[in-house]
Amino acid sequence: MNTSAKSPSIESPLFGINLVEYPWIWEVFTLVLLTLLARYAVGLFLRKLEQQLQKTHTLWDDALLEAAHAPAGWLVWFVGFSWVLEVLVVESEAFVFSTLGPARELAVIALLAWFLIRLTKQIESRLISDEYSAEPVDSTTVLALGKLIKAAVVITVTLVALQTLGYSISGVLAFGGIGGIAVGFAAKDLLANFFGGLMVFLDRPFAVGDWIRSPDQEIEGTVEHIGWRQTRIRTFDKRPLYIPNATFSHISVENPSRMLNRRIYETIGIRYEDADKIKAIVDDVTDLLKNHQDIDSDQTLIVNFNSFAASSLDFFIYTFTKTTDWVEYHQVKQRVLLEILDIIFKHKADIAFPTSTVVIPDGVDINAENKQQG
Repeated sequence: MNTSAKSPSIESPLFGINLVEYPWIWEVFTLVLLTLLARYAVGLFLRKLEQQLQKTHTLWDDALLEAAHAPAGWLVWFVGFSWVLEVLVVESEAFVFSTLGPARELAVIALLAWFLIRLTKQIESRLISDEYSAEPVDSTTVLALGKLIKAAVVITVTLVALQTLGYSISGVLAFGGIGGIAVGFAAKDLLANFFGGLMVFLDRPFAVGDWIRSPDQEIEGTVEHIGWRQTRIRTFDKRPLYIPNATFSHISVENPSRMLNRRIYETIGIRYEDADKIKAIVDDVTDLLKNHQDIDSDQTLIVNFNSFAASSLDFFIYTFTKTTDWVEYHQVKQRVLLEILDIIFKHKADIAFPTSTVVIPDGVDINAENKQQG
């Protein structure tokens, strides 16, 4: 018995679907496959490029590659599946597909903004890193410029997105001009802090990591963060102190972190009975400071006898240390004072202390009263 089997035909239904009646299915399948292949190719290209760029260790290409990784992958997905949706738009009249064009444009705009913000952050982190910068870069300036760039990106993307959605940018800007006046009156303190922060970024009286203090207010500590509205300072007892930026426009700020030297200014009293030794002591102390390894001899250096005090003959030392570190400064000062004390003792002199002298006239017997009582 002969049996004949029919070969499968493309016209036969597959899972209840006639492929001849729905040729767009093949288009969707092809586009999905191409999207997957394109995503794989982009990932492979980025990995190969990363291997090549690791040999150069350059700030800009490393930042660009790191910033492009995620946005490039998502861009392939959005473009590929937008093509798929275009095919479905032709076959379907569903309302949801009518917004495909603006949605795709908004997605591309958002991805571009994401890429620019990531690129800015990558450049920021590398500029303030010792790994990429041979010379020190002011982190405060880098962070300020980064914030300005990111703000510009957000504003530009918002205006482009509104234009894409059909809104008039000129109308938005006109409304912003009128509304800005009202907002300015309502938020003058916020604007004052903003411009105060801008002045801090531009004038740079201090930077992150600096020790600052104000003689006008009880402000002293290490700067941890400089924002657009407020600056955070860590006080020496480890409490966070938040200061509105507008405050810095009307107070004086000292920045001890930028001092070139630290000063030693001390007055030392010698006993009156060692008056004949004061000149030799002053000369030896002067030689000590001029040749001391921790003292900056290029700065003002004074050692002089300058006062007949009530209980002592006073001379003062005025000099500057090479170090500016607070802890090391006190160690240097201790060594200097101990060495000065050794010089005084070497001359058989001593440090004075408050004393009183009672002069008894001749002929007065101080024991007379005791004899009477006895």
